[in-house]
Amino acid sequence: MSTIRIFSLKNGIMCISLAMLVACGGSGSPSNPIAQVPPPIVVPPTTPPVVVPPPPTPPSVTMPNATQASRFLQQSTFGATETTIDSLMNVGFNSWIEDQFTMPQSSHKSYMDSIAAGLSNGISGLNQNHFFESFWKQTVSGNDQLRQRVGFALSQIMVTSFQDSTVANYPRGVASYYDTLNTHAFGNYRQLLEAVTLHPMMGIYLTSLRNQKESGTRVPDENYAREVMQLFTIGLSKLNSDGSTILSNGKPIDTYTNDDISGLAKVFTGWSWAGADKSNTRFYGGNADENRDWMPMQSYPAFHSVSIKSFLGTTIAAQSPANPEASLKTALDTLFNHPNVGPFIGKQLIQRLVTSNPSPQYVARVAAAFNNNGTGVRGDMKAVIKAILLDPEARNDPSLNNAGIGKLREPILRLANWLRAFNAKSSSGAYRITNLDDPLTSLGQTPMRSPSVFNFYRPGYVPPNSSIANAQLVSPEMQITAETSVVGYLNFMRDTIANGTGTSRDVKADYSNLSTLATTPEQLLDKVNLLLMSNQMSSGLRSQIIAAVNSIAIPTTTQTAIDTAKLNRVYMSVFLTMASPEYLVQK
Repeated sequence: MSTIRIFSLKNGIMCISLAMLVACGGSGSPSNPIAQVPPPIVVPPTTPPVVVPPPPTPPSVTMPNATQASRFLQQSTFGATETTIDSLMNVGFNSWIEDQFTMPQSSHKSYMDSIAAGLSNGISGLNQNHFFESFWKQTVSGNDQLRQRVGFALSQIMVTSFQDSTVANYPRGVASYYDTLNTHAFGNYRQLLEAVTLHPMMGIYLTSLRNQKESGTRVPDENYAREVMQLFTIGLSKLNSDGSTILSNGKPIDTYTNDDISGLAKVFTGWSWAGADKSNTRFYGGNADENRDWMPMQSYPAFHSVSIKSFLGTTIAAQSPANPEASLKTALDTLFNHPNVGPFIGKQLIQRLVTSNPSPQYVARVAAAFNNNGTGVRGDMKAVIKAILLDPEARNDPSLNNAGIGKLREPILRLANWLRAFNAKSSSGAYRITNLDDPLTSLGQTPMRSPSVFNFYRPGYVPPNSSIANAQLVSPEMQITAETSVVGYLNFMRDTIANGTGTSRDVKADYSNLSTLATTPEQLLDKVNLLLMSNQMSSGLRSQIIAAVNSIAIPTTTQTAIDTAKLNRVYMSVFLTMASPEYLVQK
């Protein structure tokens, strides 16, 4: 692909440079934002929330057209394909969602077990790369795309990470944890909250595993108690149903205090590894069950606090004997029924799937679906997902909405888009795409390798000194966007588009359908535009890319030379599309 340059095109047709960073609103970002301490969550202004009229109702359409189908699939899957666009056009949005709800779940743990069965040292021979193989295999070829996409969103809210050295020792456990998120993605949030709380990988990551009751100067570990409130349920400040902050004397009202953390921490004492008994040895990690990396933690009453537990206006009386299960149920029920949960979690799911800056009305409609699915059930994830994806703000033509519509595509989603759009195949069948952490030579983001419990980026992140900040908007994904990551992405995709990616170039795209269009650049780019950008490419960008494609002459010498030139035209069209700010912002 020698005709492409990272900062300019042959004959000066288009300048890429760092335009995507500027266009997305970034300025003065640190060269390695992942290593920075996450900034505080941005609290909305202390003025009352602006009441804006609801968006216009989407036009009545029996079936979506190709543009509408592609856009919907960008929000609900890891990327549109020709097959999924055609399928969605035939069944419509509602039926597609309902079909996805019944789709059998792909299992990452099953993949890990199958790999372990072929290793001389079994489960102990597994490593992170085996999980990454499973992740990318299911991302590219899995039929349960909606479940997998929602599960990916949940993995960035309820974080565990291979970057924790102890978690990294249990790659099958991490695969099981990811399965747990996917299993409950279509269930009830209350059950999801409990499954996450009792998963041993969460127990390791937020140190609730082997947490002991108070004794002498020792107090229960407060880590999980703090984060289950701050990140998984109620957030830092009390919210209105539309996600805006409730104010008292012009200041946000805290949802919890240090006393609430201390009281709740007692609930999470006495939980440790699963196994055949509840001995002290097993509690501390001895006599290990071979399946303890994925089996839910079990209670050990001898280590559970029996004193009064007070938190969030709820009191659990002193216990004799200890009853860890009853304490846990009361705590999780209290958190689940807090009025903040619907708007707090609903808004984050909107941000991960549709747009970084949903209107208060959009958040309120999704929160209402969380609070009541229409039959009196709270926390029904299916109702929440449908409310997010079928809302007028998600389905209306993006040109009808304000300038804040859309979200920056994070690097994992960009690679996934490419893999799916161009029918990428693994020569080994294993999809050997490994660690992608390095922002200069790779993507700067790897699934399940968040640098902290706060994910790769915070939901309220505002790029400093930017037009986004001036407009009082947020752009979470900009927290991992900087000069190094922009150049790294361009270099990575320039190489990947032409040569494939993964160990020994294991994963390569199939451009056979596009090569046949290479002699008609307009048709070639129309196909790329539909698959990657849902036909949202501007006429200006389209003209520039077509000119660049036309600059690659098709020879009349040998068939090999002709085929090479055609492929170079395909590479050019795909690369320039994926390098453009217009692609980088999903609308």
